[in-house]
Amino acid sequence: MSAAETGRSANGLKIGLGAAAILLLVASAAMAADFGWTPDFNIAAQADPSGFRVRLATRFRIGDAQINAVLSNIPDPADAYIVLRLGEMSHRPPEYVIERYKGGKKKGWGALAKSLGIKPGSKEFHALKRGHDLSDDGWGKGKEKDKGKGKGKKE
Repeated sequence: MSAAETGRSANGLKIGLGAAAILLLVASAAMAADFGWTPDFNIAAQADPSGFRVRLATRFRIGDAQINAVLSNIPDPADAYIVLRLGEMSHRPPEYVIERYKGGKKKGWGALAKSLGIKPGSKEFHALKRGHDLSDDGWGKGKEKDKGKGKGKKE
């Protein structure tokens, strides 16, 4: 192989790696956009950990032992909320969802939901992607408001 061919080969490799990096960034941004409410949610929960625990207990009707089990196994508050919500949606205990989360988190929330029998395209899962259902007073973006629905109209 000549020096010119080696140079072209190296340039082709660099271009291929650059394209792969761009695709990875675009995919990561798209995945983050699906659950775009989570950064604000994490900030609010970390600013008021006891309030967050009370909200979880009230929303999911669980006690301190289950809250401790989830929060000691899940690094981010928003992820803990999503794990509890996926457990509720799939009618599975939090411990079961935590094990699935640990084994497949890198695959994404859609893959985890699917492994739990939840259709990633379902109305319920799309609502979770848009926001949480804890009260909105300072807790991230919460659920997005449905636009285009007038007052008094039934869904």
